[in-house]
Amino acid sequence: QVQLVESGGGLVQAGGSLRLSCVASGSIFSINAWAWYRQAPGKQRELVAFITRGGSINYADSVKGRFTIPRDNAKNTVYLEMNSLKPEDTGVYYCNADTTSREYWGQGTQVTVSS
Repeated sequence: QVQLVESGGGLVQAGGSLRLSCVASGSIFSINAWAWYRQAPGKQRELVAFITRGGSINYADSVKGRFTIPRDNAKNTVYLEMNSLKPEDTGVYYCNADTTSREYWGQGTQVTVSS
C-alpha cells in the first residue's frame, strides 16, 4: 500500500508561481513512477508531468518550459513547481504513484489562477 498526501495549492494571479508537494508513505520501494495530473471543471483528468524511478521525465506540451517535477528521495516527496501560471492551469491537481500491482492517488489540491 502507498499513501499520498498533496499540499501547496492555492489562489495565485496569472504569471505567478506555486509549488505542490506530494509525500508518499507505505511501500515506497514499489513505486515505479510518480506523476501529477490535473482536472479542470467539466474536463477530463489529464497528465501534467511524470518522473520514473530511473529519473526519466516528461511533460505535457501545455506546461513545457513552465513546470518542473523535482523529486527528493530522502523525503519520499515529489514536487510540481509551476511558474508563469495561466488561468487555464486552474484545476484540482492530483499526485499519482504507479506500482507493479496498481496505481495510487492522492486526495487532490486545488489550484486557482486568476486573470
